[in-house]
Amino acid sequence: MCVDAHQPVPSRLTRRGVLAGAAALAGTVAAAGTAAAVAPGAPEPSGAAGAAGAPARTGDLVIRGGTLLDPATGHVTEDAVVVIRSGVVSAAGRAGTVRVPDGSPVLDADGHWVLPGLTDAHIHLSTTAEARAALRCGVTSARSGSTSFYQDIAVRELARHSPELAPRLRAAGVFVTPLPGDTLLADPDLTPLVRAKDGVRSAEALRRMVDVNAARGADVIKTRVNERAGLPDQDPLTQVYSREQLAEIVAAARRHGKGVLCHSYSEKGCHDAVTAGVRSLEHGVFVGERTLREMRRRDTYFTPTLTAIAGLAESADPVLAERGRAFLPVLKRAVRAAYELGVPLAAGTDSSGGIVDPVGREVELMHAAGLPALDALRTATTGAARLLGLDRTVGRLARGYAGDALLLAGDPLADLSLLKAPVRVIRAGIPV
Repeated sequence: MCVDAHQPVPSRLTRRGVLAGAAALAGTVAAAGTAAAVAPGAPEPSGAAGAAGAPARTGDLVIRGGTLLDPATGHVTEDAVVVIRSGVVSAAGRAGTVRVPDGSPVLDADGHWVLPGLTDAHIHLSTTAEARAALRCGVTSARSGSTSFYQDIAVRELARHSPELAPRLRAAGVFVTPLPGDTLLADPDLTPLVRAKDGVRSAEALRRMVDVNAARGADVIKTRVNERAGLPDQDPLTQVYSREQLAEIVAAARRHGKGVLCHSYSEKGCHDAVTAGVRSLEHGVFVGERTLREMRRRDTYFTPTLTAIAGLAESADPVLAERGRAFLPVLKRAVRAAYELGVPLAAGTDSSGGIVDPVGREVELMHAAGLPALDALRTATTGAARLLGLDRTVGRLARGYAGDALLLAGDPLADLSLLKAPVRVIRAGIPV
């Protein structure tokens, strides 16, 4: 054993220290003073003030004149008014039924559809540039798929004090994986694991990685059961953790009140992950019916990341391109089967490495896999919000919900591609 199972995680390295280091990596200092760009042709809020024409950062805004869509019910309100006070919706409804506070900045949404901000339930945000790119794609809430050095925790903190710079984020910290490499340098309390001859596989080592993540402020725990599909020299059907090892990770996470998302591909790997108790299955290309039924019974989410698999098919690497072409139709069938069995689905792009794919593309691919347009939209709104534990906070524009909104050029239920290019994004009542 390389780690004493009863040795507590030392408190000498505080969360503040980790956040400071992660902030430097994420570039949050530079971003704090950066003005948000305004998309050409986007409607401007009236009554706004600030340097260089930037909207006032009060979190107060009235969105007036658009067509409001509620993903929870499918209800459409013409000539709608949404009132946001201090970043939270205080009222929403048809014009004439909602009192508009005097002096509030007004965003004219006439001719546009108004939706709640979208959620990307699997994205890797390591820099402020990536966080702002996600916002511009309409992602106002997200769940991290892990980062190498706790940058996602810094991005989460950035989002709390400057919401116009980053999506609201559930951070995963560092990846619980057999061979973390230099990620073990992310925290001094992880470095003893470097001595492990077989990598992070023993019960003690697995618990240590979870405990350090929890101590440093991670909201969720990320692990894997299979190798990666995006590396040509790895076989995504090769299993790297057993059900027993996954159960150890899940148990450790639960002691901290946290759920686990699990990278998976093979049917056996998927089944082992689900029966070990993970909260959500990521990718899951070859998930079978017995596992899907178990997911439905356990209320385990499926985040298929169709965007990432479709991206493999477009790769210049012939191995990856062939893998993507072979995997995508299989995954689409799995998504359709999951939907028909009542397995909860969440949209996630698996964006990483400085490239942020619009979660609207994931919604399109959900629809192409067989989901009706409204249910496909729910995977990036109400459904994803529930997975993140934010179902009373995001996913709708109703009283008490976050003032995160999108303006679209038309009806997304008639043309889901509109989700990929929002005309305007509002985050916590602040036009981005």
